[in-house]
Amino acid sequence: QVQLVESGGGLVQAGGSLRLSCAASGSIFKINNMGWYRRAPGKQRELVATITSGGSTNYVDSVKGRFTISRDNAKITVYLQMNSLKPEDTAVYYCAADIINYYNIVSDYWGQGTQVTVSS
Repeated sequence: QVQLVESGGGLVQAGGSLRLSCAASGSIFKINNMGWYRRAPGKQRELVATITSGGSTNYVDSVKGRFTISRDNAKITVYLQMNSLKPEDTAVYYCAADIINYYNIVSDYWGQGTQVTVSS
């Protein structure tokens, strides 16, 4: 079994910062892409940022220059540093990972989500 556990969400004022973490555990041989998604109230889930195993990153336009995704392969953890937060960043944030197990099977895994609320 594989688990992704997020932490670091909370309530912050506009202009503030938060750092989300997502730690993977279980039967993991290798992790390919990791990413962060979010779902705001009444909206569809959207991709926020992704990072490949080699460290290449991609961001949705609305967070470019404010958010930074990174990963620590030794700790099997992905991070999302969020600066200059805006009320429109309020959402439940989910981490996701493409994980290869010891049987060479690739599967997508999701965390349980962590709430980020930005007050104006």
